[in-house]
Amino acid sequence: MKVISIDEYVPSMGILISLENKEDFKSIKGSINMDIDKILANPSRYLDKNKTYYFYCLQGSRSRRAVQILGVYGYKVVKVTI
Repeated sequence: MKVISIDEYVPSMGILISLENKEDFKSIKGSINMDIDKILANPSRYLDKNKTYYFYCLQGSRSRRAVQILGVYGYKVVKVTI
């Protein structure tokens, strides 16, 4: 699993996605908020295998889970630590 710090992230690298609940969403400039359960239930509906996605969450467990599962499915995904 590839992991980078938020300090290493540059928007040109790919799409930054928060996996927090909408109530807990703390936006980092340029990030979007998505529901992890929806993504994992039907990844091809939300993600493109030709793009790279950078996932983060406050505690790290959701982003770790997403990166592990989506990586197996062939998506280019990176866990971002806050």
